Amino acid sequence: MDLPTLWFLAIALLWTGYLVLEGFDFGVGMLLPTVGRDEAGRRTMINAIGPVWDGNEVWLITAIGAMFAAFPAWYAATLSGFYLPVLLIVVALVFRGVAFEYRGKIDSVVWRRRWDAAILGGSLVPAFGWGLVFANLLRGVEIGADGVVRSGLVDLLSPYALLGGLATTTLFVLHGALFLGLKTDGPVRHRARLAARTSAFAAVPVAGGFLAWTVRDQGSGAVAALLAVGLLLAAVAAAARRREGWAFAATAAAVVALAVVVFDGLHPALMRSTVSPAFDLTVANASSGPYTLGVLSVIGAVFLPLVIGYQAWSYWVFRKRVRVEAS
Repeated sequence: MDLPTLWFLAIALLWTGYLVLEGFDFGVGMLLPTVGRDEAGRRTMINAIGPVWDGNEVWLITAIGAMFAAFPAWYAATLSGFYLPVLLIVVALVFRGVAFEYRGKIDSVVWRRRWDAAILGGSLVPAFGWGLVFANLLRGVEIGADGVVRSGLVDLLSPYALLGGLATTTLFVLHGALFLGLKTDGPVRHRARLAARTSAFAAVPVAGGFLAWTVRDQGSGAVAALLAVGLLLAAVAAAARRREGWAFAATAAAVVALAVVVFDGLHPALMRSTVSPAFDLTVANASSGPYTLGVLSVIGAVFLPLVIGYQAWSYWVFRKRVRVEAS
C-alpha cells in the first residue's frame, strides 16, 4: 500500500471517529428542547456529554489537519468550494461551545433559554451540514482546469445532497437518544427512550434511502449499506427491549458503515469534476510529496494511539449514569 492510500484511510478513520462520537453529541443537543423539558432535565443532558464533547471535536481538528497536510489540493477545494456550508458549520460549533460554558453563568430563565437555542442550532447545523458536504463530494462539483470549484449554492442544494443532510441529522438524533438512554437516569432516560422510538421512524427510511441512492450512483458499497440498515433495525429492536447498550453500539456501528460507503465512493476520486473526469482530484494527484507523507506517518504512529488511549480512558472514568434532581 502506497503512502497516499494509507493517508486516505487514516483520514477516513479520523472522520469516522468524529461522526460516531460527535454524532451523539449533536443528537443530544438537538433533543435538548424535547427530552430536557425542565432545567433539571436539560442539566442532566448537558452533564451527560459535558466531560467528552470537547474531546470529541479533536477528531474533527485532526481530520482537517490531516487533509491539509496529506492532501492540500483536496483540503483547499473542499473548504473553498463549500465555503458557505463550512463557514456556517464553524460558526455553529463556536456558538455551541460557548453555550455549554456560559448557560449556567447567570441564574436567569431568559439567559439559559438563549444559550439552549445556541446549543440546538449549534448541533443541528453541523449535523445537517456535514451530510450535505459529503453528499456533494460523492455527487461531484464543477471543477475547472485550474482546480477551482465553481459550483454555486443552488448547485450544492440538490435533492441528493439535501437527503444526505437529512440522513446524518436523523441518524444523529437517534444516536443521541440512545446515548441518553444509556447514560442518564430518571425522567430524562424515559423521555429519551420515547425519542429513540420516534426518531427511528425517520432515521431508518431516510438513511436507507440515501444509502440506496449512493450505491446506485457509485456502483459500490452495497454490502456496507445493507449492513448499516440492518444495524439500525437491530438498534430499534434492542431499544424496544430496553437494551440501551446494545442499541447504542448498533447505531455507532451503523455510522461506521455509513462512513465506509461514503469513503469507498471517494476512492480514488476525492472530488469529482462534473466538467470533465480529467479535472478530478484523486488520491494520486492531490496528495503531498513522499517526504511529507513519510514525516506525517511517523507523527501519526506516535500520537494517534495516545489520543485514542486518552479518550478511551476519559470515557471509562465518566461511565456512570447522570441524574440531576430538580431544585
